[in-house]
Amino acid sequence: MAEHDWLSERFTEHQDRLRALAYRMLRSPGDAEDAVQEAWLRVSRADTDQVENPGGWLTTVVARVCLNMLEARQARREEPAGALPPEPAAPHPSGPVDPEDDALLADSVGVALMVVLDTLTPAERLAFVLHDMFAVSFGEIGAIIDRSPAAARQLASRARRRVQGAASASDAARSRKREVVAAFLAASRDGDFAGLLSVLDSEAVLVADPAAVRMGATAEARGADAVAAVFAGRAEAARLALVDGVPAAVWAHRGRPQVVFGFTITDGKITGIALQADPDRLRDLDIVFLGTGDQEPDGPGKGA
Repeated sequence: MAEHDWLSERFTEHQDRLRALAYRMLRSPGDAEDAVQEAWLRVSRADTDQVENPGGWLTTVVARVCLNMLEARQARREEPAGALPPEPAAPHPSGPVDPEDDALLADSVGVALMVVLDTLTPAERLAFVLHDMFAVSFGEIGAIIDRSPAAARQLASRARRRVQGAASASDAARSRKREVVAAFLAASRDGDFAGLLSVLDSEAVLVADPAAVRMGATAEARGADAVAAVFAGRAEAARLALVDGVPAAVWAHRGRPQVVFGFTITDGKITGIALQADPDRLRDLDIVFLGTGDQEPDGPGKGA
């Protein structure tokens, strides 16, 4: 009984880290929870007399469960459906990362990273996640996948190159989107109808939430001409910003965001604009203004 209590305490102590590991491996909250529960069933039946590092041992067990699940998924060619939910918070890995392997930039751990991870083999994915995100040594990783430390290092390096390539492509796409949004705002401020048409798709759609409509925004407009007519000379107070890391525009009054302009851009053209003004929604957004010098309007009608 005492041994079981000790094991239960150790498992609870490391549970958040184990769940974060499982999520990054499996990209599904449900599968991650199943993996952690399966790991608990395995460790609860194991002999713990020789366990000197409970955290490392539990990480190894969860990693092996995840590897089995990934291999089974690959065999069935199944993919998790739907949009990605927020991933669980993961503790910062303890211990130094091998200086020969540059750690992945923190801002690449997100949806783009998860998409790239799905293109890796199960072994590549495990080696990359364990080493670059959880500071597990290549010797330990090699033991999990039954390969040498050198082979584990090669797997992680191969995966890292693909992830970094995707991150560079994502940065380039974000830069292009920022340019399009900036051009839209400049044309709107200047009342440049032709300039607005040049960045709008012919079938562009504008929609506004009820809160934005109550502030004077147009509820809906369809087609480039209609959308351009809404914005020509009217959004001069909206400022270029990053909203949850994505280029957008924000109208703020006395330093407080009032309306967020979200843009959908395809092939360099704006296909959709969504105005959000619901206070509860705005509080959940991470907004970073880009550039300075924009004048604030006297009232909400000028912002949208």
